[in-house]
Amino acid sequence: MKNRLLLLPKLLACSIITLVFLITAGVIAQDKQAKVSDAEAKAAKAIELAADANAKMAAAEAFIKKYPKSSLRPQVANYISDLVFGEKDNGQKVMLAQKALSIFTTDAEANAFRPALIDAYIKLERFDEAFTEGATVLAKNPENIQILTNLAIVGTEEAKKGKGQHVPQTVRYGSKAIELIEADKKPAEMDMELWGKYKAMLPQVYQEMGIISMMQQNAADAQIKVGKAAQLNPSDPLNYVILSSIANDEYMTVAETYKNTPEGNAKKELLAKANALMDKVIDYYAHALALSEGKPQYQRVHDQTLEDITPYYKYRHGGSTDGLQKLIDGYKLP
Repeated sequence: MKNRLLLLPKLLACSIITLVFLITAGVIAQDKQAKVSDAEAKAAKAIELAADANAKMAAAEAFIKKYPKSSLRPQVANYISDLVFGEKDNGQKVMLAQKALSIFTTDAEANAFRPALIDAYIKLERFDEAFTEGATVLAKNPENIQILTNLAIVGTEEAKKGKGQHVPQTVRYGSKAIELIEADKKPAEMDMELWGKYKAMLPQVYQEMGIISMMQQNAADAQIKVGKAAQLNPSDPLNYVILSSIANDEYMTVAETYKNTPEGNAKKELLAKANALMDKVIDYYAHALALSEGKPQYQRVHDQTLEDITPYYKYRHGGSTDGLQKLIDGYKLP
């Protein structure tokens, strides 16, 4: 079965595959173990010639019922898998995937169709069903990097909207995905190109897990994870926005303690600590500004960060913004 990269741009054409060659030749393509009868070849050909997706699915069902042990079964399953993944309408994709799962019942076949079903559920924002299907896949294949990564990202995005019912699974899936990618544990059936794309998602997974840690009030863990994301992808301004938020929360806590502390050495120490933390916040803001400047997709981030940094920078520089742009420019990537 073929691997697909879900939740990323893709073009999956439902083209005529080796099935046609097999039908014409009347033999299994590589090992030539068993010949295909004329009736069997005709039934397989009917799948290709069927008018639309539903008709093709019906023809495939008829073929599997009549020839359940056919040597063409893997090719038919692949053909229908391409059909399902290539469906643009996600509601239709759900119905096709569910129908396919009722026809192609081996574990290998089910593993080929469930990712399409999960993909459609995600795009339809039917997250409960996506996580239910994902759990089914991961129960038998706990190292399915595609499902682990996709659900970790989706679960975090869902949590950002205040829906945290899938946070425990999201944390488990994200942590496992990080473990597998960092160990360079490529699934045997996955080609190197696709594996490379999932490895490239590591910074995003770290960032998502850091956000979950923030939501769980674990600032130390969030800083570690988002810091790792920034190290892996130094061009993403969102990492520095998140790091600035973590540092600013710490600054606000120290500043509040400072206000309520009597005059003396302890108060002086708190002031020094608060100023150091403010400088750290400014530094993170400057990073975010440098990386977001001139990028339309980050315009709102840039404008808000500039608004946030200005009073802090003025406070630490005698009411002036002199030198601020130079600080920002120093963090621009070549």
